[in-house]
Amino acid sequence: MLLEYIAIAVMIAVATFIAFAAIGLGELFGPRKKSAAKSMPYESGMNPYGEGTRRMPVRFYLIAVLFILFDIEVVFFLPWAIAFRQLGIFGLLEMVVFIVILLIGYVYAWKKGALEWE
Repeated sequence: MLLEYIAIAVMIAVATFIAFAAIGLGELFGPRKKSAAKSMPYESGMNPYGEGTRRMPVRFYLIAVLFILFDIEVVFFLPWAIAFRQLGIFGLLEMVVFIVILLIGYVYAWKKGALEWE
């Protein structure tokens, strides 16, 4: 029963070994001398000014999350399109319900002003 999982366990072990080996080699052969010039952020050959971090408005994160949400939901169209003929009318109705739910979420976000960029 557990023999089927040996390949997965070996893959996890190899990935873990490679990750630790990469970190170890970086620590072993990486640069050791710290200086102010090396610690400065590099900005396309220009001297940086101001803080390295700045506050991002919440609206940016909201738009990013909405993009990821709708982008991931669109991925569900490919398996449906591949199996369209086998699903028949039931599959078509299910996809119509899915698209309607997507449109309701999109219109809600639009009406709330989540898609407005200032």
